[in-house]
Amino acid sequence: MIELYTAATPNGHKASVTLEELGLPYAVHPIDLGAGEQKQDWFLKINPNGRIPAIVDRGNDNFAVFESGAILVYLAEKTGELMPADEKGRSRTMQWLMFQMGGVGPMMGQANVFHRYWQEKIPPVIARYQNESRRLLEVLDGRLAQSRYLAGEDYTIADIANWCWARTHEWSGVSVDGLDHLQRWLGDVADRPAVQRGICVPRREEALETRDRAKTEELIREVRGFLQQ
Repeated sequence: MIELYTAATPNGHKASVTLEELGLPYAVHPIDLGAGEQKQDWFLKINPNGRIPAIVDRGNDNFAVFESGAILVYLAEKTGELMPADEKGRSRTMQWLMFQMGGVGPMMGQANVFHRYWQEKIPPVIARYQNESRRLLEVLDGRLAQSRYLAGEDYTIADIANWCWARTHEWSGVSVDGLDHLQRWLGDVADRPAVQRGICVPRREEALETRDRAKTEELIREVRGFLQQ
């Protein structure tokens, strides 16, 4: 059983979509980001950086994994799926995964902050992050003009990672007009049943349940228990 600590964000969905694609049994523990639950001592024992998602693999001596990209690699290698076995295919998958981790996620995340949440609207800053996000989506479009998926003809964790962010382009205020190959890929991935299930994790009712103090305290005791085993 995989214990998944997550919230309804692109990075959180990367983990839940991957778990759904792989068909691994997992339990969802929604983290209330607004309440700062990810900064509590019990969670920092799983992820010292205080960010979601994180997993604990109970079937592997309660091994904890944090950082969304590392989680995807761990799960792919654990199952031998969503990661090519050949050297070049694996490298291409890792390259495009790192492209998302170092580029698409951070740039779109900053676009979200300044476009949606920052108290003062600073047009040059907003334009800087939106323009860079658009440029990165154009890079994806160029790659997808050459192959069906990012690492080649096979669907991999690189597609999951990039798709979970690229699908949110409207929220970042970034247009995908004219990026026909990207739009084709966005639709192809969105049609996958496992993806449709994964982006609904955690369910709204699950997230609301975490605000119940008794349930939260029970979860904390449980986590402490299996981390000490």
